[in-house]
Amino acid sequence: MPLIDPARLAPLLGPWAGRFDVDALAECDSTSSEVLRRAEAGAPAGLVVVADRQTAGRGRRGRVWHAEPEDALTFSLLWRIEGPPARLAGLSLAVGLALVQALEHLGFRALGLKWPNDVLGLCCGGWAKLAGVLVELSSGPRGTQAVIGVGINLRAPQVGLDQAAAGLADLGPVPDRHEVLAALLASLGEVLAQFARQGFALLRPAWEARHAWAGQSVRVIIDAGKELTGSCVGVDVDGSLLLSGPEGPQRVVAGDVSLRAVSGGPSA
Repeated sequence: MPLIDPARLAPLLGPWAGRFDVDALAECDSTSSEVLRRAEAGAPAGLVVVADRQTAGRGRRGRVWHAEPEDALTFSLLWRIEGPPARLAGLSLAVGLALVQALEHLGFRALGLKWPNDVLGLCCGGWAKLAGVLVELSSGPRGTQAVIGVGINLRAPQVGLDQAAAGLADLGPVPDRHEVLAALLASLGEVLAQFARQGFALLRPAWEARHAWAGQSVRVIIDAGKELTGSCVGVDVDGSLLLSGPEGPQRVVAGDVSLRAVSGGPSA
């Protein structure tokens, strides 16, 4: 039996209970792949697939998501918006903000955001990855479709790490996973509704207030070997990263980019 019981989840969602159709699986290849398959078969927006175990969970840049069933919460959400994919600029940042705000509502502190889509926790003397987001977009007759994949560590993973990682347990007592999922979905519902109306621009101040790298010297490595260095100024209204460097202002659009601290800065 899956660790999540949708019947227990509904009362916790309050007014959002009718907006999400949650299906809990003991195992699947990838929650995002499962949602995409169902979307292609006509599933409505608001579908949520949560799985205890993923045999082929994935993150950005082809990374594999490693998590034991009781140590993580992994789910994907189907969301649609009218208009072209360009309307969704900054979506992954908005999703990250929604996750942080949900965790703050649950009482967690020492949280930060790393561009473009990581949630960080401050523990053991530094920032460590707490959660990740993968947004996959496609166009169709009903507008632009987004499959939003979320993986959050309840306890820090012990294998498959290429960067510092943390779990909610490192930051405080962990609520029942139903409470965590309900808080995340309710926050996503609120933030995505605002994003659909106004885009990322009005969410930008809240994101920047939680930017773990604000003012830090960083190195941005882009595919094809291009490298930029500079100080993190902030993010633009479309979610692009703004740097101030030796060659003047730089604007980095979301894509296959790795962010690593220059010596003396934080690391995550």
